[in-house]
Amino acid sequence: MSDIIQLLPDSVANQIAAGEVIQRPASVVKELVENALDAGASTIHVLVTDAGKTSIQVIDDGKGMSETDARLSFERHATSKIRKADDLFALTTMGFRGEALASIAAVAQIELKTRRPEDELGTQIYISDSKVDSQTPVAASPGTSFLVSNLFFNVPARRKFLKANSTELSNIITEFERIALVHPDVSFTLHSNDTELYNLPATILRQRILGLFGKKLNQQLLNVDVNTSLVQIHGYIAKPETARKKGAHQYFFVNGRFMKHPYFHRAVMDAYEKLIPTGEQISYFLYFDIDPSTIDVNIHPMKTEIKFENEQAIWQIVAAAVKESLGKFNAIPTIDFDTEDRPDIPMFSTDLPVTPPQTNYDTGFDPFKSAAGSGTSASSSSMGGSYSRPKATDEWESLYSGVEVAMGSKLNNPTFVDDEFEGFDSFETDGSIIGIEPQQETMVATFYGENQFQEKSGLHLQFKGRFILTSVKSGLMLIDQRRAHLRVLFDKYMAQITQREGIAQGVLFPDIFQVPAAKVPIFESIMGELNAVGFELTNLGGGSYAINGVPSELEGINSIDLLNQMLHSAIEKGSQIKEEIQEQIALSIAKASAINYGQTLTNEEMINLVDNLFACAAPNYTPDGKVVLATIKEEEIEKLFK
Repeated sequence: MSDIIQLLPDSVANQIAAGEVIQRPASVVKELVENALDAGASTIHVLVTDAGKTSIQVIDDGKGMSETDARLSFERHATSKIRKADDLFALTTMGFRGEALASIAAVAQIELKTRRPEDELGTQIYISDSKVDSQTPVAASPGTSFLVSNLFFNVPARRKFLKANSTELSNIITEFERIALVHPDVSFTLHSNDTELYNLPATILRQRILGLFGKKLNQQLLNVDVNTSLVQIHGYIAKPETARKKGAHQYFFVNGRFMKHPYFHRAVMDAYEKLIPTGEQISYFLYFDIDPSTIDVNIHPMKTEIKFENEQAIWQIVAAAVKESLGKFNAIPTIDFDTEDRPDIPMFSTDLPVTPPQTNYDTGFDPFKSAAGSGTSASSSSMGGSYSRPKATDEWESLYSGVEVAMGSKLNNPTFVDDEFEGFDSFETDGSIIGIEPQQETMVATFYGENQFQEKSGLHLQFKGRFILTSVKSGLMLIDQRRAHLRVLFDKYMAQITQREGIAQGVLFPDIFQVPAAKVPIFESIMGELNAVGFELTNLGGGSYAINGVPSELEGINSIDLLNQMLHSAIEKGSQIKEEIQEQIALSIAKASAINYGQTLTNEEMINLVDNLFACAAPNYTPDGKVVLATIKEEEIEKLFK
């Protein structure tokens, strides 16, 4: 029997490694920029074409590589960071496993130019599919230039699963932002298809944040700075009033490395408890400096998840640091007595005589004593005024004389009518019908005299400002009013988008919607759908858009918040299918304009809503799959009374 275990060829092994390290164009950008930083670069240029699918180029002014190092850099497990196993627990640099360049070379075509400042000539290497095509001396500037072309050209299945250009470019910008936030002392530029997206000069941290996310943040950031023997934390948090449901900028960095840490995120959000609405998020930029031997950065292939030795203690430090910052900058509401209209509280003096307060009262007042034959009290209180007891009437029948006239007959021997009038309870008397009509949260009896009955299309009861109750043949139906309205509006907006029939309502003073550079490509991709539902937007350049008109149904709704929600919905969806993007836009607008719980509806409004709901193709569920209505069968109701 022959042996069945064999060593994989290097080309296959490199492609397997590439599957872990290189997931998309953004992964290539991350690895190459981190290598440039480790090389001591002070200026880094990133240029991508077709969101990195066609080419990615990273140019730096670092220390460069020798001819031998340039060739060895593409070998698996080749690294300048590690010499022994203990070095794994004292890492302060970025890339260290020595797989990045080998993995990129396995799935792309690479041109490398590099030169050390002390060398007269540099080295140029061409690699394709892990094979070195050529290596020659070349004139080059000090530093390194990597040009990666035709990513996944030899792995069609991987290339097929790449997202739309707008989504892949957004991922590239996200990685670029994370790195730029850690290194404000390094100059960065980012170009996409020859268009400059970012030009970030070397600066301080706060200015780097503003350069990436807009100067509007300048008035929103609060400083955080705490030093302990366990960890040092510095950075910025946002004021509570800037909380939003989507689009908050939330970043943790440890020893210059971006990380995701839900446990520490909870510590930050707990500090904002009762300061921001439930479900909303706050921006923060927090940097941890900690002994590298107390963390493990190699528990995940992307190295974004980090294990801490003292997580619970650090959690408490994070929460305390955020609370201290909020309190120090008066972000927590307090009672302020330092105002002009503060109460005048006199100083206590032992020299002044102390006199008890004087009270005046009528010693002869008796509330149970009344004047003879008058039914009124015999005395008045010293506070002024008098109390008189109303005289009871013996002619109480006269109070109901109007009812008898309105009915046109006497109320003798009423008999209930069960099925004659669907939608409300009723019973008949001698020639009269009494309908018990539900009006909002109280039951009001409406009397119809003989030949005066007004037939109605149906009556509904609103319960707790949330549910609409209506009678159906099988029993009692409960309809969630907001979800029902959401279903109706979604279908309406989808029809407007597909038919391009949205009606715009002009605004007197246009608002300005600012889109971060990372999100501009995606926002541009949904502009057509936004115009279709009634938005009128003008591109002012630099990611600024003037809102000249909004859909006519959105009166009183914050259009900037709505656009921000739709933008982030499109980002999260990340779909190449235009119909799905259209659905996200229609759903976002419907959620913003649907009636809220607690809103009182008239019977006519409830009738219209129910009629429109059942005119929808799928009335039972909202577009995002939530139940709209439920029915309590008649048999179940009858069981309650057995």
